[in-house]
Amino acid sequence: MLRAVTTGHPSARHRARRHTRRRTIRWILALGAAAAIVAAALVVVPLLRPPGPRPLFQLPVACGETWQLGTYPGHDDFDVDLFPTTGEAWGRPVLASYAGTVTVAGINGSLGGRTPDNPNGPRGRGGGYWVKIDHGGRWETQYLHLLEPPLVREGQRVAQGEQIGRVGSTGNSGAPHLHYEQRRGWEKVETYFDGQPSGITNDDTEYTVERKSNNCSAGRP
Repeated sequence: MLRAVTTGHPSARHRARRHTRRRTIRWILALGAAAAIVAAALVVVPLLRPPGPRPLFQLPVACGETWQLGTYPGHDDFDVDLFPTTGEAWGRPVLASYAGTVTVAGINGSLGGRTPDNPNGPRGRGGGYWVKIDHGGRWETQYLHLLEPPLVREGQRVAQGEQIGRVGSTGNSGAPHLHYEQRRGWEKVETYFDGQPSGITNDDTEYTVERKSNNCSAGRP
């Protein structure tokens, strides 16, 4: 009886199926690469845009209060420490300088053990309890050394003047105060309040200035 003899070569149909699979895999890889490029562009392109105009930031403290703004050698350029000129610092309300969206509300570094009942307790590391707010146009503010967990959460929209925490001394802090920063893009910049520069641009020497807060309901955008 004669039997079919195979040559070991795939049939035309088999070759076609294999070609189709390869083509499908190439399409899937191409689509995946395109999706990755689009996703990267959605993240990178906004960061490459120039910052928008400076928001009309206000002091992050109650309307009408006068506070001392200061810096000292080793504090870092543009960083501002705020202390009330009258009354106790512990527990004073910390307000949003401008409307925006909370991007961080938690712990930076470690808390330490300084409290109103134990003001000379051990220092922590970093900023302790802190908040970051995105104001749009690549502008951001940061609020550090809060007394307790922030009163806001990540993703929350806040109005100018809305309370976000209370003054404390968590993290690497020697006394109750508010450490505050304004950032444009990736850079810290000189803080402006009510359209006026604070005068704190470097930490070469100790420097203090007093400012009255206009963070009032009538001034909110």
